[in-house]
Amino acid sequence: MGLQQQMESVSIAIGQQPAFGVPALERHYTVSELSKLRHFSENTIRRLCSREPGVIKISRRRTRIKRGYTSMRIPERIAQRVHMRA
Repeated sequence: MGLQQQMESVSIAIGQQPAFGVPALERHYTVSELSKLRHFSENTIRRLCSREPGVIKISRRRTRIKRGYTSMRIPERIAQRVHMRA
């Protein structure tokens, strides 16, 4: 039994999620990074991923002086799912 399997069996036995494969620790891509990897425009990546559950959106509301802004981070598993579907 490998170290990863031991860690998973120990964490499952005590009622915790496995230490490996935790979604918060997986690779998260920016719209720009995915655009370059997939050879799509940034607007296409935003359109494909914006309504996917699990995509992280950080927004700043519009004020009288500054425009609103939304930053997206797309987890690797969601990027793969969207890529397979597209």
